[in-house]
Amino acid sequence: MKVFVSGALRGFFGHSGSVEAAGTTLGELLASMTDEYPGSRKALFDDNGRLRAYIRVFVNGEDHTPETYRPAPLPEGAEILLLPLIAGGAPEEPLVSDERRKGVTLDNSDIERFNCHLLLREVGVKGQKRIRAAKVAVIGAGALGSAVIQYLAAAGVGTMKVADPDQVTLSNLQDQVLYGLRDVKRPKVASVRDRVRGVDRGIQITAENIRIDETNVQEFIAGSDLVVDCTDNYVSRYVISDACVLSGIPLVFGSMHHYEGLVTVLGHRGGPCLRCLFPSLPPPGLVPTCAEGGVLAPLPGIIGSIQAGEVLKLLTGLGEPLNGRLLSLDMLSWRQSVLRIRRNVGCPVCGDSPTITDVEAFDYRDFCGLNEADDQIPVEALEPDEFARRLEQGPALTVVDVREPHERAILRFPGAVIIPIGQLARRQKELDPARDTVFICREGKRSILAVNTLREAGYTGPMYSLKGGLNAMKDTIFSHEGGWL
Repeated sequence: MKVFVSGALRGFFGHSGSVEAAGTTLGELLASMTDEYPGSRKALFDDNGRLRAYIRVFVNGEDHTPETYRPAPLPEGAEILLLPLIAGGAPEEPLVSDERRKGVTLDNSDIERFNCHLLLREVGVKGQKRIRAAKVAVIGAGALGSAVIQYLAAAGVGTMKVADPDQVTLSNLQDQVLYGLRDVKRPKVASVRDRVRGVDRGIQITAENIRIDETNVQEFIAGSDLVVDCTDNYVSRYVISDACVLSGIPLVFGSMHHYEGLVTVLGHRGGPCLRCLFPSLPPPGLVPTCAEGGVLAPLPGIIGSIQAGEVLKLLTGLGEPLNGRLLSLDMLSWRQSVLRIRRNVGCPVCGDSPTITDVEAFDYRDFCGLNEADDQIPVEALEPDEFARRLEQGPALTVVDVREPHERAILRFPGAVIIPIGQLARRQKELDPARDTVFICREGKRSILAVNTLREAGYTGPMYSLKGGLNAMKDTIFSHEGGWL
């Protein structure tokens, strides 16, 4: 049976997070473990053979520490955890060196400001000085970035660089808590700069209104102790991961969708990179982005806070970072898993024989399926104005809405044929090949996928996507309506 061991005890069990032990009762399992690892006996039991008071044993999430549980039969397939009540130690070397840490001083204001950290034995003055000496690059100042930036600023990270190309919109205010109404239509980085300075004027903040890509990523992250990926698209994620591997900089990765989130540390001390974790991608448009598919407002704060926590752990050497481990969290059920991930020796970036040695020489758009193949017929798109004109004046169009039902509940397109994208191939007979067909979705990505899907299924009628999707139609006025919401 597998027994999970807390980090503070792993030194007694070969530094393993879990051990196999034989037995049908808790007492037999503990005896088996101490027979296999004799050095653990003194850590777990006192001289009278009783379990030490600072150890707790959980079976399927229930505390089975009392001696009365030891003879009881264990459920088949039980999950067992040994957990000490006192955690300690810093098993990894901090990213910020002693030399840099010693170059930082804390004045009376700092001591008051960072009192909560200073009271933590594992952080203390030395840890706070490391945080103050740290240089962190955050790419993306949206929902995840809002939480990451605020917590790193509050923690006192001395130097921060932030990159984001966007302006604040009204829709951002639901889950991007860094911003308020007066920030709408401002560049996000301008608001970031103001917010960070409002928290701590001692932080050196550089906020650039740029989109990070293969031409500027290495320059942007140069000199950073680590990078935090808070972006929302595949191209940026792989560009950032590859650049971090090639630059030797750890990456704290976070992502989310609907009610679920992922956090891991990539490219740290021989650990895996993003290509090891996800070597291939779904077709463009198949998996909606957060903007298309939505996300429950508190989730970015939860995932971003975990990312910020991983940053502070890496900077100070505190605890066990998620290096080589992937945290998966489902907010609806609060089910979470920490999954072991390994470096792929055949990885083209971090493998034993890498083939990608320069981010500028790699075609990320092609890798992410955004370039049209030489033999692929381009997808024709109708501009919103032309689409509106043809709806009102002809010739007649068939409009197919490929969104999911819950999306149509927000904004309905009158007269559209409803065929979710996953049903297109088998329902193509519902369409008239003699009429022009226009596919609509929220942002225009799934409509392109819809056209290509039907082409592959053998449909021969004329097909178009709506450029920019329904988002691009919001200001369009029809003669018979008041306009779009």
